[in-house]
Amino acid sequence: MAAAATAAPPPAIATALSTLLRRRTNCIHSLRASRRRCIYSDVVAEPAPAPAPAPPSRRGGHAGTPLEEAVPAGEGRSRVDSWISARLGGGGVSRARVQASIRAGLVAVNGRPVSKVSHMVKGGDTISCTVSDLTPLRAEAEDIPLDIVYEDEHLLVVNKPAHMVVHPAPGNANGTLVNAILHHCKISTFTCLARNSIDDECPESSDDDVDVFDVDQFTIGDVSSEVREAIVRPGIVHRLDKGTSGLLVVAKDEHSHAQLAEQFKLHTISRVYLSLTCGLPSPYSARIEVPISRDPNNRIRMVAAPGSGHRYAKDAASRYKVREVFCGGGSALVEWRLETGRTHQIRAHAKYLGNPLLGDETYGGTKSMALSLLRPKTPSKYHGDLSSLISKIDRPCLHAALLGFKHPHSGKALEFSCPPPDDFTEVLDELRRVTPTSDGQDSDGVAQFSD
Repeated sequence: MAAAATAAPPPAIATALSTLLRRRTNCIHSLRASRRRCIYSDVVAEPAPAPAPAPPSRRGGHAGTPLEEAVPAGEGRSRVDSWISARLGGGGVSRARVQASIRAGLVAVNGRPVSKVSHMVKGGDTISCTVSDLTPLRAEAEDIPLDIVYEDEHLLVVNKPAHMVVHPAPGNANGTLVNAILHHCKISTFTCLARNSIDDECPESSDDDVDVFDVDQFTIGDVSSEVREAIVRPGIVHRLDKGTSGLLVVAKDEHSHAQLAEQFKLHTISRVYLSLTCGLPSPYSARIEVPISRDPNNRIRMVAAPGSGHRYAKDAASRYKVREVFCGGGSALVEWRLETGRTHQIRAHAKYLGNPLLGDETYGGTKSMALSLLRPKTPSKYHGDLSSLISKIDRPCLHAALLGFKHPHSGKALEFSCPPPDDFTEVLDELRRVTPTSDGQDSDGVAQFSD
């Protein structure tokens, strides 16, 4: 079934979610590779010769050279990336390059490393920075089918499949959502600054650090720099983990990008996710407000850190509700609504509850854990089927099912929904089938909860 797109009042979200949760059959998606006209497509329709190499100063200027300066006394508060960029920008160092240096741990304020590009500095602060020498990464347009839920001249909403990386990065230069969008919008190629390698595994950034590619080269021949900026800088407004499927909005112009980014920062975007958990969360419905920080023992993992025990922890709040219970509590279908958008927020909060997502090996949702919870409360005749099913799960069972926001130009409220993909619904249907029937459950033996 194709994903649904609506522009309806807020109650439509609850209605759409209810419809998704009551599905009993696998959903077969028809991936559409339509070639709708993108903004500026008349300019980029014909591939152009490869551009000349960027000036050396764009790459090498200041790379590896330490900068240490004090913010002048009396100077107002400003973002650390802006402050450094203002001093190094004349030497060919882009703001994105400064931001990458911050994320790589190469910037310190008053002797303490900072990892947030929006960290505020003030008069009297001493800032030290070593500019990273970033490797250029060329993103090529690739003819990859896109499941486009909605599109107009300003934005498009995509149903991202699981296992697709959103951004090109070292080790993932091809096959990404950006590669597919370039082809869809008839943009042949562009060169961007490579992101820190940790983003290969942790690509969902905070809402406070909305991403914008810094483009060094673009294959449009004599097109002006102003047009290049308008075409390429807007793009991915938010991200989903590689293993997460579901809805993602992409901006096509600078105004749309800025307006959507602002909605994310203000947390006015509606986002609802569906997951399958190992075990049953208790209570069945709650709000989790536990800060999240990078796990000091594993750089590709985040950790929910209550209190102030972890440095650089970011506030994070999630609401969850158990929708169905399987196998006597061995697993559950859980709805999540995000109030913030931290890296791996749902996965880290689920781990904090003691109920990691099914298939989430990074956060403890291992196959052995799943079977140890499911088999004791499942008739023995189903044990073989369960083992076979669990062994096939190759990603966290997490799906971005609903997305709502105001159109950046018209202001109209838009809401979109799409059912989970086949791999998710196959597990869901099997859990419903093997759950024993008991009093208080429906004919399929599944305990369900309504609003």
